[in-house]
Amino acid sequence: MIHVVGAGLAGSEIAFQLSNRGYDVFLHEMRPTVESGVHKSAKFAELVCSNSLKSLDASRNASGLLKKELEKLGSFVLKVARKHSIPGGRALVVDREAFSEEITETLESSPHVVVKREEVKSIPRDEDIWVIASGPATSDELYKWLEKEFGKGAHFFDAVAPVVLAESIDMSKAFFANRYEEGKDYLNCPMEKEEYIAFREALIHAEVLPIEGFDRKLLFSRCQPIEEIARSGVDAMRYGPLRPVGLSKNGKRYYAVVQLRRDNSVGSLYNLVGFQTRLKWPEQERIIHMIPGLERAKVVRYGVMHANVYLEPFGIMDNYFRAKKDKRIFFAGQITGVEGYVESVASGFFVALNLIRILNGKKPITLPKKTMIGALLDYVSRTPNLNPMYANFGLLKKDEAEELPSFEELLLED
Repeated sequence: MIHVVGAGLAGSEIAFQLSNRGYDVFLHEMRPTVESGVHKSAKFAELVCSNSLKSLDASRNASGLLKKELEKLGSFVLKVARKHSIPGGRALVVDREAFSEEITETLESSPHVVVKREEVKSIPRDEDIWVIASGPATSDELYKWLEKEFGKGAHFFDAVAPVVLAESIDMSKAFFANRYEEGKDYLNCPMEKEEYIAFREALIHAEVLPIEGFDRKLLFSRCQPIEEIARSGVDAMRYGPLRPVGLSKNGKRYYAVVQLRRDNSVGSLYNLVGFQTRLKWPEQERIIHMIPGLERAKVVRYGVMHANVYLEPFGIMDNYFRAKKDKRIFFAGQITGVEGYVESVASGFFVALNLIRILNGKKPITLPKKTMIGALLDYVSRTPNLNPMYANFGLLKKDEAEELPSFEELLLED
């Protein structure tokens, strides 16, 4: 029997790929019996932070190339994401509710998936195969067991951006536009210099929620809280999430621009792009109301900060993300040190591929290092003192990228 612990992006991909080929799977999900502290529902594959799966441009963006490879392999999660995509310029942005709902319904209705709503605190010493795909919000009890069994883990701090009600936005000040191109997928709130300076001053002096062990060195570079970006320099936000380049209204250019992205298909909710934060909630509301167009914005979800845990694969896992000391146990998703939604899906797909090979009497394989998925997973599995890693062309030279074989070819490979 195969057990998958965690019904996030990686766990959902694994459960589908196995069950779709007739293998029985126990899918263990602790929510809602035990809350994670960051999820809002008990649905599978919930997108906790952004609702963007990043760029679709496979020729110029590593995340786009990773998606292209996974779609060629037949990723279930990306297929559902495409189905529930909403306008987002060159990015794959999804209606997070509809996306999560379909994945949940598909897996719960499968005759080969048994969903067990319970917390797994340890892995029993039996003959079954177990996949730990419990993600960055792994329960304390399970994480303690994992550290006891496999060695000390690691963590970094991540944050979530606020969401506001669309009807509360002042559209006489905000305008729709995409950066550098035609389209109206993003809502833009422009700032003049004086407004920007006052906004930055308020941010750097606002009250933050104290978090035990918080250290800027443990902040993931792509999810820096907006107040930390503001503290790093006067123009840091203008070269980051508030950059005004490529955006204008009737030819007028602005000193800084706050962008909002649609959070659902009907466009009733918008999230503030790049506004991850650990500000106290009253402070969030006060400072959001300083943004032109958001003076009366109704905040329906406040930003929060949380610790993401993971195990460093080097020394603990082999190249197939299988525990070196117990080959019944595999790891997938962000607990392996990959960072990002699509990267988690890639890790889950890789483990599912090798589980199917093993169940068919074949040896596990690695993926070609001149593919994005192969380069990413090779780096994560082989790097001592790993910092979380996402798809990027620093791992793979763009002009050396090779085509990935099909899923069936990988299953049959000797």
